[in-house]
Amino acid sequence: PFEVVNAGVSGDTSAGGLSRLEWSLSGDVRILVVELGANDGLRGLPVAAMRRNLEEIITRAQARGIAVLLVGMEALPNYGESYTSEFRATFPALAKAHEIPLMPFYLDGVPGKPELNISDGIHPNPAGAVIVANNLWRTLEPMLTPAANAPAQATGSR
Repeated sequence: PFEVVNAGVSGDTSAGGLSRLEWSLSGDVRILVVELGANDGLRGLPVAAMRRNLEEIITRAQARGIAVLLVGMEALPNYGESYTSEFRATFPALAKAHEIPLMPFYLDGVPGKPELNISDGIHPNPAGAVIVANNLWRTLEPMLTPAANAPAQATGSR
């Protein structure tokens, strides 16, 4: 009973996601899956800024009665252990603070496996995408029944 709308933009950062939030939340949105941050990490952008952007997205969605699923990402080790640790810790901390489900790592089981990635070695190919979808489904499926029974939110139209 759900329509899935992909509001992602390839190569975008958490700031870009925040800038599209009003559009993304228009209409009868019941669940928002937030999978942002990978490009912040690839660019070495400040983790504190990413956290603020994600927090704003979560807070604004929850204020409209929208269930949020946060999807964790990992930073490549290029920027050092301190950056990588701070980046990694952001996702569970936000999930705990906002009492929302967390899929710990979007690409779990896919990185480092050439047979599951396109030639850049970062993005999943169709076989890798199946693994990602199955991983996401395990966290998303329990959210569907409560969301289907939630009252529709009048937030505009798309």
